[in-house]
Order: sequence, then structure tokens, then C-alpha cells
Amino acid sequence: MKLLTHIQQDEDDGGIDLTPMLDVVFIMLIFFIVTASFIKEAGLELNKPDVQQAAPSEESKSIVVRIAADGQIFIGPRRIDIRSVRPNIERLHAEQPGAPVVIQADKDARNRVLVTVMDAARLAGVADVSLAPAH
Repeated sequence: MKLLTHIQQDEDDGGIDLTPMLDVVFIMLIFFIVTASFIKEAGLELNKPDVQQAAPSEESKSIVVRIAADGQIFIGPRRIDIRSVRPNIERLHAEQPGAPVVIQADKDARNRVLVTVMDAARLAGVADVSLAPAH
């Protein structure tokens, strides 16, 4: 009888106890959650207009800058160079001091051109710069 109970105890002790491994996994999980940084990444925050909004018309008192898909920039019917955006906006802003600048960028336009135009409008002294969908 003693031999039989000794064999049964050896078979029961042969299993691997996973409790310490699970404890380590939970401790690591808590460590990573606590030490994770929840920092907001730097970037541009744009308030995209709804497509249902009506685009401002030319006769309204706003300065409309259009950016085509190929990167061409238009103020009114005139095509202008990217380097002359700021002087043109300064001139139009001097003629219409309270006029906001509305940028209509094509959906395929490069972001670099859009940001350059936005910066030029801000440097020209216009406080109210907004985006509108291109027709």
C-alpha cells in the first residue's frame, strides 16, 4: 500500500504551477499601464468645414484664396506665385481691413502649400483665417 500512494504523489507533483508566471504577467501589465505616457502629439488642429456649408461668394467681403490640385494659387481670377501670396493678401487686407481670409483648397492639394498660404495670411496681419471646401 505504501508503494501505491508514493507513486500517486509523484504523478501529482509532475504538473507545472503557472500561478507565479501569471503574477509576473499581471505585475508587468500594471507597470506598463502606469508608466505609459499620455502626451498629446504635436500637430495642426484643423476645423474642417462641413461639405453642406455654402462656400463664400466672391462678392462677400472676404479675401478668397484658392489652391488647385496641382499647387497653383489663385486670388480672385488671377493666378499668383507662392512667394507673392503675402503681399497680395496685405494689399487686399489694406483695402478691406475687416475682411477674413478664406482658403479653398482642393482635396488633392499638397499640405505644404496650404500651410504656406495660411502662414502668409497670418504674417500679413489677418487674424481671421478659415478653410472652406473647394467647388
